[in-house]
Amino acid sequence: MRNVNMSVRIGSLIMKNPVTTGSGTFGSGLQMTDYVDLRRLGAITIKGTTLTPRDGNPPPRVVESAGGIIASVGLENPGVDAVIHDILPKVAVYGTPIIVNIGGSSVEEYAAVAQQLNTRPEVDAIEINISCPNLKKGGLGFGTEPEMAGSVVKAVRQSTDKTVIAKLTPAVTDITSIAKAAKDQGADALTLSNAYPAMAIDAQQRKPTLGNIQGGLCGPAFKPINLRLVWQTSQAVDLPIIALGGILTGEDAIEYILAGATAVSVGTGNLLNPSATMDVVDGIERYLTENNISDIRELIGYAWKHTV
Repeated sequence: MRNVNMSVRIGSLIMKNPVTTGSGTFGSGLQMTDYVDLRRLGAITIKGTTLTPRDGNPPPRVVESAGGIIASVGLENPGVDAVIHDILPKVAVYGTPIIVNIGGSSVEEYAAVAQQLNTRPEVDAIEINISCPNLKKGGLGFGTEPEMAGSVVKAVRQSTDKTVIAKLTPAVTDITSIAKAAKDQGADALTLSNAYPAMAIDAQQRKPTLGNIQGGLCGPAFKPINLRLVWQTSQAVDLPIIALGGILTGEDAIEYILAGATAVSVGTGNLLNPSATMDVVDGIERYLTENNISDIRELIGYAWKHTV
C-alpha cells in the first residue's frame, strides 16, 4: 500500500488513525489482546466508569435482533478507583491514547469521576455518557434536554483539563440542539451516538426478553439512523465527531467520515468479530490507497460539502 496519512485530531488528542472502540464492547482492551494489536488502534475507549462500583442490570442483558443486538448491561463496572489503580496502568503500557467513558446519576457524580481521572497521566480524554438517567428528574436521561446536557458537560469541563467528549443520545427530537449546548458548555468533541432505545418480546414466554425490559439497539440496523445524525450534526456544530453504529468494515467507517465524522468507534462489531477493529483500520487504509487519497482528512464531510 502507498503511504497515506491516517492521523486525526479530537480536541488535544492525536489519533494515529481514526479508529477507536465502543465503550462497553471492548472492556478495557486487555481482554482483547489475543485478537487485537492494541498498539495499532487510534485510541482505546474504556468501558463506562462510575464513581462507585455497579452491578448492572438483571440478566438477560443482550438479545439478538434483526441486523444487530439489543443490549441492557446497565454500566456494570468496578468504580473509578479500581479503574485508576488496576486497569489504567496496564492499558497504558501499549502506548495508545486512552479515552475513559464516564456515567453518573447526578451532575455531582460526573464531576467527581472527571476530577479523579484528571490526575491520571494515562488518561487522554473523557467521554461523557449523557444518556444516563438523572435521578433528580425522575430518571429522565441527561441528554434529552439541552439544559441538562449542558449542565453535565459544564461540570465535567470545570473538573478536568483533559479533552472532553460528549456522547449524545439519539432519542431526541433535534440532536443538533443538544450538540450545540454541549459545545457551548465546553465539549471539545462529540460521539454520535449512544444506542437507540428498543426492546424485544419472547413470543413463546409472552414476556419481555431482557431482564431490564428495555435496552439499546446497536449494530448494522442502527447505521442508517446514525449516518443521518452525523450528517445533520456535522453541518450544524463545528466540533469533531466520533461516529459509531454498525461499523464492521473500512467502507462502513468511510461512509461515516464522508457524512462528517472525524473518527469512528467499533462497538457491536467487536462482539461479532473480535478482530473487527483491525479489519476496519486495514480497510480504511486500503480505501485511501485504491482511491489515491493521501490524507484521511480530505474525506471528512466530503459527501455534504460536495452535494448541490
